[in-house]
Amino acid sequence: MTPHPHDAPLGTAVALDGQGACIAEARHLAVGFLTQMRVEHGIAVSQRAVEVTQLVVSELVTNAQKYAAGPIQLDLRITGDLVEVQVWDSDPVLPVARAADVGRVGQHGLEIVMALCQGFEAVQEPVGKRLTARLALADPPPCPREACCGGAQRDTVSA
Repeated sequence: MTPHPHDAPLGTAVALDGQGACIAEARHLAVGFLTQMRVEHGIAVSQRAVEVTQLVVSELVTNAQKYAAGPIQLDLRITGDLVEVQVWDSDPVLPVARAADVGRVGQHGLEIVMALCQGFEAVQEPVGKRLTARLALADPPPCPREACCGGAQRDTVSA
């Protein structure tokens, strides 16, 4: 399987009601979308990419449900060798990642998202805001420094 060529992006979108089950619905949509891209379009999607995308979708939709009243828009699209996750909600306040604090209970979602993605942006819109996370479809290469981290590639953050 090869990555999707850099032509028109493939994507899907759903309006979520912002109520109870919308977080689970969003996670299922993400898994279904990436599975469809792999099976029907031959796009290389690692199991790690599916799991990380599901986590990022869960965190972003959870925050939208928690802090914004009303509907939530979830957009997923393949752009080159990335999956782009966009979440729109009606609250215009942009999220800010807090300083790391191991003693803090909760409110680590944005920190997690930013640690896992290749790019993240938050943009105010005429109504509300749109958060965009870009995630690699392929597994990261093994770390060449076997002695320091057991060969596991560490994720890097770029905003």
